[in-house]
Amino acid sequence: MKDTIVALLDAALAELKQQEVVPQELSPAYKVDPTKDKAHGDYATNLALMLAKPAKAAPRQVAEKLVAALPESAAVSKVEIAGPGFINFFAATDAAAQVVRQVLDAGDAFGRSLAGAGEKVQVEFVSANPTGPLHVGHGRGAAVGDCLCRLLEATGYDVTREFYYNDAGAQITNLALSVQARAKGLGPDCDGWPEDGYRGGYIEDVAKAYLAGETIHADDRHVTAKGDPEDLDAIREFAVAYLRREQDLDLRAFGVGFDVYFLESSLYQQGKVEETARRLTDNGHTYEQDGALWLRTTDFGDDKDRVMRKSEGGYTYFLPDVAYHLDKWQRGFTSVINEQGADHHSTVTRVRAGLQALDVGIPQGWPDYVLHQMVLVTRSGVEVKLSKRAGSYVTLRDLIDEVGRDATRFFLAARRADSQLTFDIDLARSQSNDNPVYYVQYAHARVCSVLRKAESEGLAFDHATAMANLGLLEADQEKALLNRLARYPEVVEHAAKAREPQQIAQYLQDLAADFHSCYNACKVMVDDDALRNARLALGLAARQVLRNGLDLMGVGAPEEM
Repeated sequence: MKDTIVALLDAALAELKQQEVVPQELSPAYKVDPTKDKAHGDYATNLALMLAKPAKAAPRQVAEKLVAALPESAAVSKVEIAGPGFINFFAATDAAAQVVRQVLDAGDAFGRSLAGAGEKVQVEFVSANPTGPLHVGHGRGAAVGDCLCRLLEATGYDVTREFYYNDAGAQITNLALSVQARAKGLGPDCDGWPEDGYRGGYIEDVAKAYLAGETIHADDRHVTAKGDPEDLDAIREFAVAYLRREQDLDLRAFGVGFDVYFLESSLYQQGKVEETARRLTDNGHTYEQDGALWLRTTDFGDDKDRVMRKSEGGYTYFLPDVAYHLDKWQRGFTSVINEQGADHHSTVTRVRAGLQALDVGIPQGWPDYVLHQMVLVTRSGVEVKLSKRAGSYVTLRDLIDEVGRDATRFFLAARRADSQLTFDIDLARSQSNDNPVYYVQYAHARVCSVLRKAESEGLAFDHATAMANLGLLEADQEKALLNRLARYPEVVEHAAKAREPQQIAQYLQDLAADFHSCYNACKVMVDDDALRNARLALGLAARQVLRNGLDLMGVGAPEEM
């Protein structure tokens, strides 16, 4: 319907140009949006307001000329001018109802598009250090990142999911020392425990597995423990593999997978960190000060210059980050999105500055970032802080075990990533309309229940009868549901472009609300065959779009609840 209105307005604008009411070269970026109050129609446009100045006339006068120039259309029942010059469009019932036919014909493909034209996009998300179980913040990154990948794929992009392992540096040494201490019989409160050691109960599990000579099968490696508590290198290799396997299992339980696992250590092994440092120096963007090597990131918008190589030796995290992103660019990813925690905010400018300093054609503002805020987990109104296994934080596995995968995914992706999130365990477990994922899934299950009832009463859905009588869907609640269904493709495309998966969650809640309202107001199982089948078709269309939207969130669409 929106596309139809845009086409009508474009034709009217062309007519006003022909009449020399507005300049020929004018190309206004006007809006056509759904109305908030259905008394004002189904869609409204601000085109007349945008044309007023170039037309040298009052907006309402321009609106009158636009309306007079609109071509005839069976899709529009009425056009009104409101306020200072907004134009409101009322959709004809028959035209609005055709979305049911479109949804049922397209099925799982409804809402999908080729807007991305096959462009390669790499999305890096989760990227947890292999030093412990995934925490709830990693879970939010996994939910948002995976939903974003699904959205991009649904809009025609060629998506690569990537996990970056920080398997080099001080935190890995601390992990190895912690496991070694446990293997030697020490506890976190004992003398001799590493100063920066990890204290969670999982460290003891890793140590026991190492001493037992277990073999670990992670996604990209197989490691057999040597069992020697003195061999720190062997402990390091085994501990990283053990915790990577644990993270793999948690992500699998969460319905998240990756195409590429990239190791930080490979950047050092292949000389890419050294090569990046050399290239930056050769380009004249570095200087020595106090025994350290600095990069002039202030030349590229950073608030201060950054240390690349410390005075005591060794590179800072900043340099391998730049080397890693250079590698992404060299792999042909002109579009890269990093979904990370808000604690990475300070790295955005410096990484982009470092990439500009390489002078290899990387555009400014590359890569894109989606940063998520922290998650507060509550039960009975009280914050839940500790996990027995992790020792100091709530794990993703804790949430999955408590409320299930569907509720966990929906809750973690249902709000803007840059807003703080309170995860209410009691709400996520409840079977009530206050629980958004239950409310949406129940709408899907409710349609399935109606279809089973029709089948059991010998009144199975007749597609031909339904398609011939869609014009009978005239009730206000039916029109509201039809209009909501028609907006789905636009919502998907906008959510993908804005990198905001929560738009899908909000749409699904609105769609469920419209469906429940329609179901309660408009009896489906009526004696009139034509009306009953038309309403069954409307329910089927709602079920299809609910399922399509839930799939974009990685959430199931149950047939019974």
